[in-house]
Amino acid sequence: MVNVAPIGGTAVQDHVALAEIELCGELIIAASAARGERLSADRIDEVLRVSDGTGDPTEPPPGF
Repeated sequence: MVNVAPIGGTAVQDHVALAEIELCGELIIAASAARGERLSADRIDEVLRVSDGTGDPTEPPPGF
């Protein structure tokens, strides 16, 4: 038997999955705007907001 969310908007949102989808979208946008074939590791970290511990992780990366 297949479980289906009832009609009426009672579905539960998976916040982790939504965050992952958002990050994938950000990577796709950055890749489409890149001049080279691939994004550098530094640019990927920037897009994914990976910090080396020196910045404010709540601030968006430059260029956004």
